[in-house]
Amino acid sequence: MSGGRASTRWHERGHSMRRGAKHLFALLCVLCAFAVPSAFAGGIDRLNQFTSGTRTMRGEFEQKIYDRSRRVTQESKGTLAFARPGKFRWTYAKPYSQVIVGDGAKVWIYDEDLNQVTVKKLDLALGSTPAALLAGNNEALKAFDLRDDGAKDGLEWVEATPKDKESTFESMRMGFSEKGLEVMELRDHFGQTTVIRFSGLERNLKLAPEVFKFVPPKGVDVIGD
Repeated sequence: MSGGRASTRWHERGHSMRRGAKHLFALLCVLCAFAVPSAFAGGIDRLNQFTSGTRTMRGEFEQKIYDRSRRVTQESKGTLAFARPGKFRWTYAKPYSQVIVGDGAKVWIYDEDLNQVTVKKLDLALGSTPAALLAGNNEALKAFDLRDDGAKDGLEWVEATPKDKESTFESMRMGFSEKGLEVMELRDHFGQTTVIRFSGLERNLKLAPEVFKFVPPKGVDVIGD
């Protein structure tokens, strides 16, 4: 492969990874810190029940990204774990190996194939996006308009729309069953929709502190703070 083609492939790959990471932050902000008043019913009530009773969680996920025409442009799968407030580990197993770790102070993104680690302080990495909820600040809830989105496909849905027009996503929907969170949909400003389906979720188990720590492997390029 020529140097030009290789450079283009790595550039496109990196761009795709960064877009996926932004969507991930939006997802984790909900999982790690969302809480809403119990006065709401339907999907929002399901969300409240789920989050108020969940301190830690571990499970698996499948993720698909659709373009404006609802064509699948990317598929991936892996595992996730989180512990409130603000700690998480998100591991992509396919099609590329990638680990994203939030240790409460920094966010680490390790691309094994690229032999590269990107690290930023948590507040700088998330900026003013809804993912700031990872810090566990309930005041950040004021940045969302929440709406009960009714029942569909056997799930109760709630929609969260960021009031900040510069947010990394346009809207977010969460579908709940009696078991808890089943699926999440994030729509960005380019018309793309990321759909994440969860399976094998375990709640309130004891997770070792090492799960949320990251040490860059020897020899990798470390970029950032």
